[in-house]
Amino acid sequence: MRTLAFASRNAKELQRDVLTVIFGIGFPLVLLTLLSIINSSIPKEAHMTLFEIKSLTGGISAFGLVFLSLFSALLVSKDRCTAFIIRLYTSPLKPSSYIIGYILPLIPMAVAQTLVTCLFALIFGLEFSANILLAAVVSIVPAFLYISIGLLCGTAFSDKMVGILCGAVLTNLSAWLSNIWFDLSLVGGTFEKIAGFLPFVHCVNALRAVLDGDYAQIFPELLWVFAYAVVIFACAVYLFNRRMKQDK
Repeated sequence: MRTLAFASRNAKELQRDVLTVIFGIGFPLVLLTLLSIINSSIPKEAHMTLFEIKSLTGGISAFGLVFLSLFSALLVSKDRCTAFIIRLYTSPLKPSSYIIGYILPLIPMAVAQTLVTCLFALIFGLEFSANILLAAVVSIVPAFLYISIGLLCGTAFSDKMVGILCGAVLTNLSAWLSNIWFDLSLVGGTFEKIAGFLPFVHCVNALRAVLDGDYAQIFPELLWVFAYAVVIFACAVYLFNRRMKQDK
């Protein structure tokens, strides 16, 4: 109950920052619109498509989740920079309960973001199917990864630093190493191997597999993402516990 109460407080903090919610859900729609316009502007005589709508929707849906890292990192780092977190340390909550309390309000945002992106893609030719609802469910695992990254950064760094790390650095890493804009096999070599080792491309592949109806491919991709998420989550809990002992 205490964890849910803490999660409720964090949800209210997110709701107060209307721009954050609008940006998190709206930015993927802007990207989808721009890339769809670029795609439609290619002459029919060229007989080519830069961004197939199912592939593009899966990629944009996965990329949009990266902003959850920034939201969660700012939430934790701002609490750390105030007396609020010191008062929380007097409560009987465990470090894992604090972290879960930060995660819970962001999961519905991730589901809503994926749903809105997929439904918006119907305008540009995506066929409506039950896979859209399944994509929203599957997005919880990549969301867990990105939120955990944000919690780890928010626990370790100041709010100014997390703006750089989870804003600029992580956004660019996930953009260039996730197979959204270009086929990584075209680059090949060390770049492709690094991208395949990191979780970002697997987030994209999982959501694309859902929208393609390639159900056999979903679990192997999600397993890779989930393994990263669990490790990062454990690191966030461990570091949060150390911070609690230092600040008490």
